[in-house]
Amino acid sequence: MARKMFEKAGLIPGLQAGPKLAGDSAPSAEPPKAKTAPGTMMGFLTAQSGAVQEAEALKARVKSLEEEAPLRKLDPSMIRPSKWANRHEASFLTAEFQELKAEIAAAGGNVQPIKVRPAAVLNGSTPSAGPSFELIFGHRRHRACAELGIPVLAAIEEASDVSLFEQMERENRGRKNLSAWEQGTMYRKALDDGLYSSLRRLAEGLGVDVSLVSKSVSLARLPDAVVAAFPSPLDIQFRWAAPLTEAMQKDPDGTLSRARAVAQTGGNLGAATILSRLLGMPEPPAGRSASQVLTISKAGKVAAKLAADAKGRALVRFEVGALPESKRKALAKVIEDFLKG
Repeated sequence: MARKMFEKAGLIPGLQAGPKLAGDSAPSAEPPKAKTAPGTMMGFLTAQSGAVQEAEALKARVKSLEEEAPLRKLDPSMIRPSKWANRHEASFLTAEFQELKAEIAAAGGNVQPIKVRPAAVLNGSTPSAGPSFELIFGHRRHRACAELGIPVLAAIEEASDVSLFEQMERENRGRKNLSAWEQGTMYRKALDDGLYSSLRRLAEGLGVDVSLVSKSVSLARLPDAVVAAFPSPLDIQFRWAAPLTEAMQKDPDGTLSRARAVAQTGGNLGAATILSRLLGMPEPPAGRSASQVLTISKAGKVAAKLAADAKGRALVRFEVGALPESKRKALAKVIEDFLKG
C-alpha cells in the first residue's frame, strides 16, 4: 500500500503514477539514463582528478626515492665504518649481537638494509684504493654479515657529513640499544670535528634535549683511566655523568689514582661498586659479597651476572635476549621455592 502511494506521488525515481496519456502537456521527468561502465569511470576520474593527480605525484616521488637510494648487495669489505661510528668493540661481543648475527644467518642475509654513501663523497674526491663506501647506519648488521662471510644488503645514498651524522644518530636512537658512553662518544666526535658549533646547536639539529647531550658528552670526555676502570664502557650510566665529572673537577689526582688502583685489581667488581671507589665513597664491610660479581653462563657465554649493592641487596642482571618474557614467571617461581628452602 505504501509503495503504491509513493509511486502515485512520483517519489520513487523511475516510476510513473500511471500510463502516459496522449493529451498530457507536461510529461513527467524522465529517469536518468544509466551510464555505461566507461562513462561511469570517466565521470569518476573527472570528479576525482585532484586525488588522482596527487596519487600519481606520490607514486613518482616513491619511484624517485627508490632511484635515489637503490638497494644492492655489497661485499662487506668494500664498506668502512663511519668516522663517527658509535659502536664500541664490546658491543660486538654481547649476547644481543650474537642473536642478531644468528637471525641474519638464518634469513640468508640482512632483511633490513643498511645505508651507505659512496666514498667519493669523502673530502670531495674518490680514493684510489680501499673501501668504496662509508656506512651511514647499520654498523652491527654490516659487522654480522662480514663475520658470516655473506654480502650485505645496502641502500646507497649521496649524503653530506651532517646528513650522515643525523641519520645515524636517529636510527640508533630509535633502536634504544646504544649505551650512554657510546652515545656521548658520537656527540663528542661531532663537536670536535666542527659539525656543530655548540651543544645546543647539536641538540637542535637532532631534536633532543640539550641536557641529554651534555650528560652524554661529559661521559665521553672522562679520562681513559676512569673509563678503563669499568669492565666495559657500556656499563657506564647516564646518571653517573654528574658525580664523575664533579669528582674530576674537585679531585682529579685522587680520582685518577683510584681509577688506576681499580684497574690493577683485575677483579670482578660490579660497575656500581667501581663507581663508589672512584668517588671515594665508603666500601661495603669486608667479607661481604657486595663487591663480588658471579657470572651465570649458557652454552659457554655469559647469560647473567649476580652481584650485590652496598646494602647487601642481591641483583641479577640478564644479558639482552637471555631471559625471554615467556620464562620470567618460571624464574620467579624457582626463586620463590629457593627462598622457602
